[in-house]
Amino acid sequence: METKPIFKVRFWGVRGSYPTPGPETVRYGGNTPCVELEVNGRTIILDSGTGIIPLGRSLARRARERGGSLEATLLLSHLHHDHTQGFPFFVPVHFPNANLHLYGPNLLGADPQMTLESVMQPPYFPLRLADLNARITFGTLRETDLLLIGEAVGGVAVRPTSEAAQYDHADVVQVRSLRSYAHPNGVMHYKISWNGLSVVYATDTEGYVNGDQRLAAFARGASLLIHDAQYTDEHYLGLLPGISITQGYGHSTVSMACQAAASAGAQRLALFHHAPEYDDARLDQVAVQAQALFPDVLVAAEGLEIDLAAGLDMQTSKINLPLAVS
Repeated sequence: METKPIFKVRFWGVRGSYPTPGPETVRYGGNTPCVELEVNGRTIILDSGTGIIPLGRSLARRARERGGSLEATLLLSHLHHDHTQGFPFFVPVHFPNANLHLYGPNLLGADPQMTLESVMQPPYFPLRLADLNARITFGTLRETDLLLIGEAVGGVAVRPTSEAAQYDHADVVQVRSLRSYAHPNGVMHYKISWNGLSVVYATDTEGYVNGDQRLAAFARGASLLIHDAQYTDEHYLGLLPGISITQGYGHSTVSMACQAAASAGAQRLALFHHAPEYDDARLDQVAVQAQALFPDVLVAAEGLEIDLAAGLDMQTSKINLPLAVS
């Protein structure tokens, strides 16, 4: 019996800057960035904001139901607090049978391991990184690196991008990286590809005049582009009462994200990294504005699941987020 290909995207945290819990953000969610990809039986996690906390509970439950160990690859876009703050509370890091591969860029001389070691120590935190029970391997990624995930490479391996053609027909997930400086201290964008499908994760980036052509080329033909869209144009330009101009902060507007998707020829766009000032009603307005700019766009929300393997009519649904490990 032929096995149905699996390429699912789940949003666990979609908020930028800092968490915003409460009744006014309940529909879109208040957790900071975390996206789960379930690809060909492999788990890939994009960023470890507070959204990784409920994801960890879900992964723990799934592993228990399977009666096996837990393995995942975590890709950090950059090392700012809202993209790393959930990591110490990610339940799998405390499991001896968990195998985690953590990758990210080296920014300002600090790699992911150095950054996590610096924040996970007294007096900032009661546990040190070395106290965690999971088997965690760390690595840094450059634009010239190709990250491969699958049995054909023994699990996880890094190869030069020049060797990519050798793995085009292998049953492995390919991850490419694009370094950008359109955010303070820099950021890494990722393209995750498998079986003719691809997701591009471009958070914490600010649009250029006439668009970011490097990103457009990187994201060419993506099945799904997840793009920073923290501000409305009015917010960005300081035209709203009581809100200062945010140009130069390293975040895009809704129109910048739509332009990026159009330039890349992306099939679908997910607006991401919502401003903490925006409640559910404001994000409803963002959705209406965006739909007038790009034909297939959605505003990312916690619990949203997109099944890319469903074909051109990508299935979108909501999942129930776990409240605790039971």
